[in-house]
Amino acid sequence: MSAQPEFKTDIPAYMEGVGVAARAASRVVAASPTAQRDAALLAMADTIVARAESLKSANALDLAAGRANGLDDALLDRLELTEARIEGMAEGLRQIATLPDPVGQISDMAYRPSGIQVGRMRVPLGVIGIIYESRPNVTADAAGLCLKSGNACILRGGSEAIHSNRAIADCIRAGLAEAGLPEAAVQVIETTDRAAVGELLKMEDYVDVIVPRGGKGLIERVSRESRVPVIKHLDGICHVYLDAAADEQKALDIALNAKTHRYGVCNAMETLLVDADVAAALLPKLKALYDEKGVELRGCDRTRAILADIAAASDEDWNTEYLAPILSIRVIDGLEAAIDHINTHGSHHTDAIVTEDYSRARAFLRDVDSSSVMVNASTRFADGFEYGLGAEIGISTDKLHARGPVGLEGLTTLKYIVLGDGHVRQ
Repeated sequence: MSAQPEFKTDIPAYMEGVGVAARAASRVVAASPTAQRDAALLAMADTIVARAESLKSANALDLAAGRANGLDDALLDRLELTEARIEGMAEGLRQIATLPDPVGQISDMAYRPSGIQVGRMRVPLGVIGIIYESRPNVTADAAGLCLKSGNACILRGGSEAIHSNRAIADCIRAGLAEAGLPEAAVQVIETTDRAAVGELLKMEDYVDVIVPRGGKGLIERVSRESRVPVIKHLDGICHVYLDAAADEQKALDIALNAKTHRYGVCNAMETLLVDADVAAALLPKLKALYDEKGVELRGCDRTRAILADIAAASDEDWNTEYLAPILSIRVIDGLEAAIDHINTHGSHHTDAIVTEDYSRARAFLRDVDSSSVMVNASTRFADGFEYGLGAEIGISTDKLHARGPVGLEGLTTLKYIVLGDGHVRQ
């Protein structure tokens, strides 16, 4: 493990140096062949495994500091690097190396009446700044995805994981050097001074996009202060609508899985909408399932007329991402009312309908304004791996430049290319 670097007292000058180095490295990485980037990823993975004990020693310093600072058990669990998580980081890098390289792909080539050919080529974004909290494995994941997609990256992890992130960064630099790529292609900010984040958000000349990963407070700050384009989502207020034409078993299975598969994730269902025509039949059965899992239910007046012993849902509940075993339930009069509720109270993340009616399914897909819209499937599938992207840097609820799970393709952009043979415009 490398020694702790000298504290940077001149944060603007330090960040300027990081930006200059990242921009220069991004040009080298963008021009590098796929095989060289894949070799770097595999070398990073091997180094992480070889230095497992060093990584655990660095992580122990963070865990000790976390306990001393009163971090709760959940945050300490996210912070810990176990043997399995270290192997998982390495395996993640190996898997990224096997993914198809999006860089250089050419599409939509067509002849124009003038005789020229016009098409589009996929190219890296350039330099990606990633600001994240707690989990040190994000350092390896983010580095791998950015490198595979031909980008350089600047990583700013949380202060609670500083020793772990530095140790992982040493492994990443070793892998880059072994493959002959510039070590500045992946830079981990070496100071815990929060001023570094403010500087990163202003580095328009050096950074092409910012990706925040963490709590709502972090993402709101980044969105508010950044002069650089941001790929992000604020909330995961996800809905499942049980239509009047829903298959009962599918409705029960999906509504249970979407809420209880995992609670503290952005694609977990937070509000269940039930058509009035099937509410009396479905709600008691659902309550029995949720009771077994210890889920607290909060309902509208019509829900409580069927489930008398649950708490009343407030107006605030419809706009809340619980990330906990709590579920709000509303009885709805038909598809249009369900879509209106979702588009009014949702966060444009992931929403699903359960129905056997093809026309209603098509209308739901068309009219719900979310980054993922599903028919007869759990919202828990809104994930880069499940979508076949291999991995993801995060989920975007924006409409520019990427939407939904952001994988390798989302870390690239398109430029027009023109092929001629001495053509001149008449």
